[in-house]
Amino acid sequence: MNTGILSAKGWVVIPRELRERYRLNRGDRVHFIDYGGVVAIVPVSGNPLVEAAGMLKGGASLTQALLKSRREDRDRGK
Repeated sequence: MNTGILSAKGWVVIPRELRERYRLNRGDRVHFIDYGGVVAIVPVSGNPLVEAAGMLKGGASLTQALLKSRREDRDRGK
């Protein structure tokens, strides 16, 4: 179990293992949600368009692979 200590100012350090697992970095925003006796810390979602930018770069184009496959089928007479 990961445990932290609450400071006099109400600060809590999130253990490194959890910060790394959930990719939490300095300056990231989080929500605190009260589930009636349980407090959850949930990362604030960013802009999905910005976060997804470039994630499909560099891989093979599925469209090009499909067109190539269709050309090969056509050339074989299928």
